[in-house]
Amino acid sequence: MIRILSLGAAILVASASPSMAHLNPAEHGSFAAGLSHPMLGLDHILAMVAVGIWAFQMGGRALVGVPLAFVGCMALGFVLALSGVALPFVEPAILASVVALGLLVACAVKLPATVGAVVVGTFALFHGHAHGGEIGGATALAYGAGFVAATALLHVAGLGAGLLAEKLFAERAALATAVMRGAGGLTAAAGLGLLIA
Repeated sequence: MIRILSLGAAILVASASPSMAHLNPAEHGSFAAGLSHPMLGLDHILAMVAVGIWAFQMGGRALVGVPLAFVGCMALGFVLALSGVALPFVEPAILASVVALGLLVACAVKLPATVGAVVVGTFALFHGHAHGGEIGGATALAYGAGFVAATALLHVAGLGAGLLAEKLFAERAALATAVMRGAGGLTAAAGLGLLIA
């Protein structure tokens, strides 16, 4: 199992590259620019899918509460950026969120839903601030609606990945758990790769 995880982590790290340029709102519209922003950055994708998987692992109120906390705090970070409120270490915090969220999934950490919401909400502030700092010529409301929708979709993808693993390995619960934990390990490894890249 360790060899498979190591190989997968090496592949993810080797394939990590800088995110593609974001859509120009003048050409594609502010909503499309906002929608594309999280989808074009590996760091955002990994963190947001990990939030969904982790929420699935915790179950109960965390299934909805943890992703909602991320989205809400991300919107708050966006508003802070638009208001000119600076946050220190935005990019390092985003990369740290990939590693931390990956480790939470890899270790299948079970926390009360409110504590999980605080954890992801803290990271979400930095993600939202980054979105606000890169708004360019987009209209704030439409752009914000776009990246909120994209984030929610990525959280749903993480929840769906957890559900799929559980359904595929319904008769082997330990294997479903191992698959989710392996995905977390790969996420953390990819985050480390992005940190040192």
